[in-house]
Amino acid sequence: MSEAKAKTEPNSGRRPTSLLVTGGAGFIGSNFVRYWADTHPSDTIVVYDALTYAGNLDNLTPVRDHPGFHFVRGDVADAAAVRQALADGADAVFHFAAESHVDRSIDSAEPFVRTNVLGTQVMVEAAQRAGVRRLVHVSTDEVYGALALDDPQRFTERHPLQPRSPYAASKAAADHLVLAAHYTAGLDVVVTRCSNNYGPYQFPEKFIPLFVTNALEGKPLPMYGDGRYVRDWIHVDDHVRGIYQAWRLGRAGEIYNFGGECERANLDLAYAICAAVGVKRDLIQRVTDRPGHDRRYAMDIKKARDDLQFAPGPSIESRLSEVVDWYRTHREWWERVKAGEYRTYYERMYGGREVRAPAV
Repeated sequence: MSEAKAKTEPNSGRRPTSLLVTGGAGFIGSNFVRYWADTHPSDTIVVYDALTYAGNLDNLTPVRDHPGFHFVRGDVADAAAVRQALADGADAVFHFAAESHVDRSIDSAEPFVRTNVLGTQVMVEAAQRAGVRRLVHVSTDEVYGALALDDPQRFTERHPLQPRSPYAASKAAADHLVLAAHYTAGLDVVVTRCSNNYGPYQFPEKFIPLFVTNALEGKPLPMYGDGRYVRDWIHVDDHVRGIYQAWRLGRAGEIYNFGGECERANLDLAYAICAAVGVKRDLIQRVTDRPGHDRRYAMDIKKARDDLQFAPGPSIESRLSEVVDWYRTHREWWERVKAGEYRTYYERMYGGREVRAPAV
C-alpha cells in the first residue's frame, strides 16, 4: 500500500480505505457509493461496472468530483479485467454487480447465470489473489423462496434456500460460492440479504419507479394477478447503511438479513402511489400474472440488530412523497432511461399480456 494511503483521514483517527464496488453504477450500488463518498471523503472508491441496461453513469454524477473516485468499465465475468481492476489491491470489495429482475430471468436465464454465478466466482478468486481484507456480497431475500400470506414466520438466516426463479437460483448459487471461499480458502466474507428496496435512481422496470413514472405520464399501471403479493419494503438509504455496518461489524463467514419490517401488498402500495402522485386508481390495470410468482417475502432482522446495530428507518408511507418528488424533479433522468432499451423490454413484458378490468 502506498504511503499516501497509509495516512489517516483528517480529524477521524482512521486510515483511509480503498474499495472496489462492482455494479456501482446501478441503483443500490450507486447509492452506496454516494453514501461512502459523503461519509469518508479521503477514501479511494473504484467503481467497476459493465454499464448494461441498468448501469447508468448519471447515477454517479454527484461523486464525479470526489478526489478518490475512479470508474472502470468492465464485466465481472471477465477474469483478466477484474484482476486488473484489483491490481493495486483493495481493502474491501463490495459486490453488487448482478442481473436482478425476475421477469428478465424467466425470459432468458443465461445472462443471470453468467453474471451472478460465474461473475461472483471470478470476483471471489480475484479477491483472494489480491489479498482483499473483506468481501461483502450483496444478495437478496428471494433466495429463501416464498411464505404464505397467513404464515406468521419471517425469513431468518437459517431458513433453507428454496429459490423459485432463475434469478433467485443464480443468487443462491453465488451465495454458496462466496461462503465456500471462506471455508476452503479463508477469505473474509460477509453475505447480506435484503428485502425490496426503493428510493432515488431506481431503474424503472421495478415496481415503485415503474408505477410512479407511469402515473406521472398518465399511463396504465400494470398489476400482476390479484395484486395481493406481499413484499417487505426498505428505503435504499437504510440498506446501504446496513451494508456499511456489515463491513465494519459483521463476523466473517456470516449472513445478515436486512428488511424494513414494512410488509405491504402490491395493490395497497399502488393505491398509495396513486394518492401521492395525484391520479385516479383506475390507472391500475391487472395483467396476466408472472409464472411462479412468490406470494410473500418477510425478513427477520434480529441478527442484524444485535450484531450490526442496524435498524430500519420510517415506514414507506412516510417516505413515499419524497420518492415521488424525486422522480417528479428528475424527469429528465428517467425519461432518458425509458427512451432506450427499456422501452423494448417493457413492450415485450407487458405489451402482449392480457389486460383485465381495472384493479380498483
